[in-house]
Amino acid sequence: MSAEPILAGAPWLTAGGTARVLQLLNADGEEARVVGGTVRNALLGLPPGDMDIATTALPEEVVRRAKSAGIKCVPTGIDHGTLTLVIDGAPYEVTTLREDTETFGRKAKVAFGRDWVKDAERRDFTMNGLSVDANGVVYDYVGGIADARARRVRFIGAPDQRIAEDYLRILRFFRIHAAFGAGAPDRDGTLACIRGRAGLATLSAERVRMEMLKLLVAQGASAAALAMVDAGLLQAMIGGVAYAGPLTAMIAIEQELRLPPSATRRLAALSVAVTEDAKRVATRLRLSNAEAKALDSMGHRWWRFAAMDEARARRLLYRLGPERYHDRVLLAWARSGSDARSSRWRELAGLPQRWTVPKFPLRAADFIARGMAEGPALGHVLTLAEDAWLAADFPLEEAALAAIADQATARATREKN
Repeated sequence: MSAEPILAGAPWLTAGGTARVLQLLNADGEEARVVGGTVRNALLGLPPGDMDIATTALPEEVVRRAKSAGIKCVPTGIDHGTLTLVIDGAPYEVTTLREDTETFGRKAKVAFGRDWVKDAERRDFTMNGLSVDANGVVYDYVGGIADARARRVRFIGAPDQRIAEDYLRILRFFRIHAAFGAGAPDRDGTLACIRGRAGLATLSAERVRMEMLKLLVAQGASAAALAMVDAGLLQAMIGGVAYAGPLTAMIAIEQELRLPPSATRRLAALSVAVTEDAKRVATRLRLSNAEAKALDSMGHRWWRFAAMDEARARRLLYRLGPERYHDRVLLAWARSGSDARSSRWRELAGLPQRWTVPKFPLRAADFIARGMAEGPALGHVLTLAEDAWLAADFPLEEAALAAIADQATARATREKN
């Protein structure tokens, strides 16, 4: 155990809502500390993120103190000892110290306690088992300070036991490594994940989706995904082939174009070769409707971009819209084997920025004036005219539009007869 004042004077700890919550709970024999990821982030020089606070005070005492101080208190998980205090619109999650009395997956029985060591030991990774008091003293019962400084992600205690408590920790191990680790994942942890991989089948799709999408946008997503492929873990998550190479290429392309990381785009690079893949992954991970549609669109005939000229690209941009077009180009680029600095692919990807998609200028009235009756036939002739307008490369001159309208009307009439 070590206690070092290495965060003394940290602004997020000494002022604002955090300081107020700690002052509220550090009285009358009770103690409170900031715990978990916030402390880890501070040691790594990262923004503190969500504020999690642990306390020796029982939930009803936290409620009483918050009420007397005029602080809004929301019982977000009161059965598990968790309340959320809201100060100036910002949430501060407060949880009474706990220790496991029985463990059987996520349904472990816990009891409230006052032992900071036992509370730390029930957490997942050493760098997440740290706590810091109001004076900036960091308490380390599990070797988390050294591991955080070395960017080494290790399970607390026996890895197999920690995984058996919650098999989502297999995914969290690689996700936390992708976000905060360096070098290869911890060998003991990796081997334990492999031994416990059958437990992945017991996890809900929603929990897997959350961890997968977080992993894919992490700094080390490419290396973590490759490690999971090598360990035989990633295929079980997506229910099919995992393409680590295209994922690495997609990340390089995003960085080259200075795009923010897109979890959906990266998921497509990792798992989608055809639309059937997109449907399977969307079902497997229970993606949102928007995510599923984006994945399906990217997987639809992306390979056509390999020989596509700009005229055809403009037609596709018109059909898909800028966002869908851009994502499909990037997937095709990532799967092409081309360099992330390819000028040809950059030009295709940049088309929405240098060319504004025009609106189809012909309207129903143009065809009614040519003798077309309202109804299904009118919709059909509009489709014929729009296709001809696209094939002619979006002309806007009146003579060209009149010719397209005349030809479409004549064709529709012939087909009707």
